Amino acid sequence: MTVHFIGAGPGASDLITVRGRDLIARCPVCLYAGSIVPRELLTHCPQGARIVDTAPLSLDEIEAQFVAAHDADLDVARLQSGDLSVFSALAEQLRRLDQHGIPYTLTPGVPAFAAAAAALRRELTVPEVAQSLVLTRVSGRASRMPEGETLAAFAATGATLAIHLAIHALDRIVAELTPFYGADCPVAVVAQASWPEERIVRGTLADIGAKLAADPIERTALILVGRALAAEDFRESALYDADYRRRFRGGAA
Repeated sequence: MTVHFIGAGPGASDLITVRGRDLIARCPVCLYAGSIVPRELLTHCPQGARIVDTAPLSLDEIEAQFVAAHDADLDVARLQSGDLSVFSALAEQLRRLDQHGIPYTLTPGVPAFAAAAAALRRELTVPEVAQSLVLTRVSGRASRMPEGETLAAFAATGATLAIHLAIHALDRIVAELTPFYGADCPVAVVAQASWPEERIVRGTLADIGAKLAADPIERTALILVGRALAAEDFRESALYDADYRRRFRGGAA
């Protein structure tokens, strides 16, 4: 028996890996986060599968589901939104499985920031504009931010910021970032990226607050900040330059 943790992607039911889809299809138990995982993915479950929405469950109750499946020798597909590697509440589940000696696998998924970038039709790392992407959040009820991991510290680098789970703190984010990026720095708020209800609000640090005050977004949104979001006059990468010598293509001596 194995628990298969599967990154279910950002929302669109076809943004899941082939591996993830095939694992769902062969697991007689499926636990899914119903508040943020599309129900369309459940059509891949085998007939007669036990399907449990974990949205209303506590960690103890989810652990009990794992243990019951283990006792019955039934594989579990555990669907979680986006990718498992960030902001997924995965670590505490794995710790409990380790305590029970229950085996598990991890299958990555499409992360929210990638879906948001696709919706914006933008590369988040542009040559000589921004070559780093910071995935971060702000302190909230779920957990505090570690000391030193502040927006100001990240902003000082000039990197593109992808700020998760923070739409409620937009005014504070604008206030903290403006001294580093400037009031004219591009901002994009992408809500429910890849869902049918997807919504994009573009602006700058100077006006994004007013735009969202007029038509609020309350949840499931990603805030992207950085010059790469609107870069036009930038140096092209040497990667495809005709004179760039690389392993698979000759070039000028």
